[in-house]
Amino acid sequence: MISTAVFLAGLCWAFTFALPWGNFWLKISASVIVVCLYSLRWERPTLNLTPGSVAAGVLAAAVLYGIFGVGNALAPYIVPGAQGQVGEIHALGAGTPRALVFLLLCLVTGPGEEIFWRGFLQGRLVDRWGPGRGFALTTLIYGGVHAFSLNLMLVLAALTAGVFWGGLYLWRRDLGMVIVSHSLWSACIFVVAPIR
Repeated sequence: MISTAVFLAGLCWAFTFALPWGNFWLKISASVIVVCLYSLRWERPTLNLTPGSVAAGVLAAAVLYGIFGVGNALAPYIVPGAQGQVGEIHALGAGTPRALVFLLLCLVTGPGEEIFWRGFLQGRLVDRWGPGRGFALTTLIYGGVHAFSLNLMLVLAALTAGVFWGGLYLWRRDLGMVIVSHSLWSACIFVVAPIR
């Protein structure tokens, strides 16, 4: 079940990034729906959106946005061609209406990714390998599927975000908080106030 889930995620992310045709935002949304539906076949996540979860998710999104701001400022000194790679990330799905991207990020990709990556895969890997190794494996797989983009900055961004959300989920076991954080952060990074 876990190996099938990882294979399916790799296949979906390869489809999203490696195939030149189609709209990026629609492809990534379709990929997230596929892996999310697969995980829901095996497990229904516990999702309690309390005011505390929402507030913590908003705060976590703001903290991660700040981390990415610092990372963006330092990246040119660490990764050759970093700014060009960041520009390539923001060029994905160019021409897609911003309102549609915002809705897809908040209602499809943010929730769906967290249901699959943290609620399902990390939960299963932690049960099998323990908290440290389960968290580390999930983070590496999450970063690894982004390698299909052939964009080092995107892989590093995925690893950073994976450590952040995976750590939050390991600490609090609050899927609602992590969903809010992922959805708001994505909407801010890609639509509301992109960091370039």
